[in-house]
Amino acid sequence: MSRTKEFGVDSMGIQKTMTFGDYFGDGIGQVPLNAMSCLIGQLTYFYTEKVGLAAASVATMLIIAKVIDAFTDLMMGKVMDSVHFKGGKARPWFKIMTLPVAFVIVLLFIVPKNAPAGFQTGYVLISNLLASAIVYTAIAIPYGALMALRTNSVEERGKMGIVRAIFGYVIGMVITILLIPITNALGGDQAAWIKVAVVLAVISAISMVILYRTSKENRTDQEKTAEEAEEGKMTFFQEIGILFKNKYWVIMLFAGLFMNISFGLSTSGSTYYAKYILGNDNIVALLGGVGLIPSFLGFALVGPMTKKFGMAKTCVIGCLIGIAGCIYRVFTPYSLVSCLIGGCMATFANIPIMCLIGAMVNNCVEYNDWKFGKRLIGMSNSASSFGSKIGSGIGGSLIGWILGACGFISGAAASKQPAAVNVGIFAFSIYVPLILLIILAILFKFYDLEKIYPKIMSDLNARKNGKAAEED
Repeated sequence: MSRTKEFGVDSMGIQKTMTFGDYFGDGIGQVPLNAMSCLIGQLTYFYTEKVGLAAASVATMLIIAKVIDAFTDLMMGKVMDSVHFKGGKARPWFKIMTLPVAFVIVLLFIVPKNAPAGFQTGYVLISNLLASAIVYTAIAIPYGALMALRTNSVEERGKMGIVRAIFGYVIGMVITILLIPITNALGGDQAAWIKVAVVLAVISAISMVILYRTSKENRTDQEKTAEEAEEGKMTFFQEIGILFKNKYWVIMLFAGLFMNISFGLSTSGSTYYAKYILGNDNIVALLGGVGLIPSFLGFALVGPMTKKFGMAKTCVIGCLIGIAGCIYRVFTPYSLVSCLIGGCMATFANIPIMCLIGAMVNNCVEYNDWKFGKRLIGMSNSASSFGSKIGSGIGGSLIGWILGACGFISGAAASKQPAAVNVGIFAFSIYVPLILLIILAILFKFYDLEKIYPKIMSDLNARKNGKAAEED
């Protein structure tokens, strides 16, 4: 009996292939990605409060970087589908990007403070392009595709998503909860932020090494060669055309877009809410600390919920809880208790989506193969990531645009800000997230791929066995 057979099959009868160590090694790869995304999410606050740049100017530079970043995702996906390294389709990129990820994390925060404003905004654009459009993309697309390369089991992909989300959430919450208090304790200036960035850069590089050494791609050389030969003949637009014929992939494209607008708002907006609505930016640590309760509860429940309801219905349930939390906050926006309770409900809503969206995107790979005869692993992940990048860019930049429209004064105390600033903060903290959660609930309602997934895998196996018999 082979070692793979010892793992048994999942509830759909699909062969399982992963051990606890496999899940751990795979999950730790989320650390550098979330370290970068969370730090980039704090850049609006850093640039306006610590460097002194205008909010609207910062927002414009960040959205330009995100748009370019989104298009490099598409390029990376095509590269992945066309090029094969000796070590695999995805794994080699983790080794290549180990040092660059550490470099760009520090680069984001060493903005020349006394330079002309034009030079500073140019630096913001270039450093963000290097971090997000090149380094982050070259890690995230192979990392996302690795889920489809590692296993065909929906159950194992779901567990991979949960473990990845836990690792990503831990590093994200550490940054959210401790970044402001630690940098304030270190002096609260730009130098303090640089010191923290250096520590996170080292942690990220170590995580990349672990990911590279523990990751695997469970496809035979013959399967890889045949797949690359077929997909290498296709043009970029042919591949995109196939993806837009996959209704489930289109649903996940828009789900990723709206989810990341919401994430971008929550990542960057909480500090403004704490400082200007609740009166103290250190309260962000309290908000994040209390947010750990629904987070851990969500991580504990998402597995059993997925087993009982399926991925899509679990995400719908989460969205409904988040909607209720946002409605509660609408009526008591100045209350710390309301912020804590409503925020906890919104945090719980995010956990299922965070855990399962990667697996739901990669399940579309098998649908591509079943329906069109092409897996398109790289493009499925990169084009979906395209929507996600645009979403996070809009989310982060929307804060700057709203604050600019409200007359926000960089570095001024809350008492010196125009009254409209409070309304703007309510908009990106409560009203817009409420609308986004409603849209997400509707999208997930139409994702019923799990119902036909066993038939898809059965048909694909029969097709593969038929081809093997013909070759023999």
